[in-house]
Amino acid sequence: MCGVIGVIDPQSSETRGAAAAAAFDTFRGLLALQHRGQDAAGILSYDTQTRMFMCEKDLGLVTNVFDQQKIEKLTGSMAIGHTRYATMGGDGRRDIQPMVTGVPFGLGMAHNGNILNYPELADALSTEYNRQLLTANDLEVMINYFADFLMNGKTVADTETFSFGNIKSATEKMFGVLTGGYAVVALLAGQGMVAFRDPKGIRPLVLGMRETDDGRKAWCIASESIAVNYLGYAYQRDIAAGEVVFIDMDGNLQSAMATKEKQKAPCMFEWVYFSGAESTIDHQPVYGARLRLGERLAARTRAAIEAQEISPDVVMPVPDTSRPAAIAAAEALNLPYREGLIKNRYVARSFILSGQDKREWAVELKLSPVPGEIEGKNILLIDDSIVRGTTSKRIISLLRKYGAKEITLAITCPPHRHACFYGIDFPDPADLVAHGKTVEQIAETLGVNKVIYLDEQDLREAIGLTQLCMACINGKYPTATKDAEEFSQARKRLRAAG
Repeated sequence: MCGVIGVIDPQSSETRGAAAAAAFDTFRGLLALQHRGQDAAGILSYDTQTRMFMCEKDLGLVTNVFDQQKIEKLTGSMAIGHTRYATMGGDGRRDIQPMVTGVPFGLGMAHNGNILNYPELADALSTEYNRQLLTANDLEVMINYFADFLMNGKTVADTETFSFGNIKSATEKMFGVLTGGYAVVALLAGQGMVAFRDPKGIRPLVLGMRETDDGRKAWCIASESIAVNYLGYAYQRDIAAGEVVFIDMDGNLQSAMATKEKQKAPCMFEWVYFSGAESTIDHQPVYGARLRLGERLAARTRAAIEAQEISPDVVMPVPDTSRPAAIAAAEALNLPYREGLIKNRYVARSFILSGQDKREWAVELKLSPVPGEIEGKNILLIDDSIVRGTTSKRIISLLRKYGAKEITLAITCPPHRHACFYGIDFPDPADLVAHGKTVEQIAETLGVNKVIYLDEQDLREAIGLTQLCMACINGKYPTATKDAEEFSQARKRLRAAG
């Protein structure tokens, strides 16, 4: 999972490209999307005066990668940015986004998601098209194919006859060859900004607009509405599943559906864990969904209390994502809400760190206990999800160490038993703590007295959508999965190589 953003801020013809306003907005937008990826960050801008792309990208957090001097070099009235959470390719600089190619016109691109048939497409580029791939990132395959489809068989793209029709046609062809979940932002040199979302809408993408001082329209496209709102753009709508959007250098927007696909499958994990609580995705506020998840969790917990299986004294969240659910559950159960674990905000989110050692290290540093809220208590501990169990085991051990009497772990998401191939970092089901285990066995593995999960129906009702990707829960994948094994093996190989 990653965060993407694109900004196009038309200025008058005399000043267009003279300043780094678009890049500065992109930088600030990446700060709002930092939770989506902490491995690396990058910004690519295009300057119509110099007719050049400028790019800055490196490993680390957004504030580590960029300073004022670097941002000021990123001149131009349009820019795209990316925060990386590595799910394909290595951890090094080679695979950082955005990426750029010289044809047609000049094309820069960034994306969030995974291309399941990446190994097959990469092999085709190498063997059939005689292309030398320079990275192990699936974006390089995407940018190669999109460039070819834009040229439509021509050696050089014809700028005089170039139109939105070319972009729509190229996107339709992309949807025909790509299998996976993805949200894309791209810059076409001298032409404008392009964005499209996969036909199932697995990965999110939203659109914002604001009026410029001279009456033009500036646009922002981002993974989440939190970035759009933070920059002062008025949220317009979600980019629809299978939709392509083009905004020209004067701020004129065109859009079209590039697929006939009717069945949608936005990833449920966006509401459960990944997206910021302030965001709204596909018209469903994330914070509201998390409150409703807590209410449904309270109903299941109440049944266990009435059956005298558990007797909690307090409700306690695993900070931060599960806090809204814990508050709602405490209110519904009429139990005191307590913060027994305090988060160090300067430590990365442990789940999205790449590598088990990094995750275990992060858990050790990120949570500090409040002994007086733990000792002698029967704790109803609420978390958003359990994936590998790394964080949960360490937290349970910490609570036991500080004298917790009884621990019931209540989870707002059903058990993850299957791999994800669409941008969340668990492509191997063997890594999942719930894989092949009963709920009782999971409780024993984690060291708690009882585990309570929500079910699929609870999840759908809480989010407010009937069409969701729940493949990691029920094994029902929204796309073909014939390339799944090859994808998983390629990912292991590339991640091991760094």
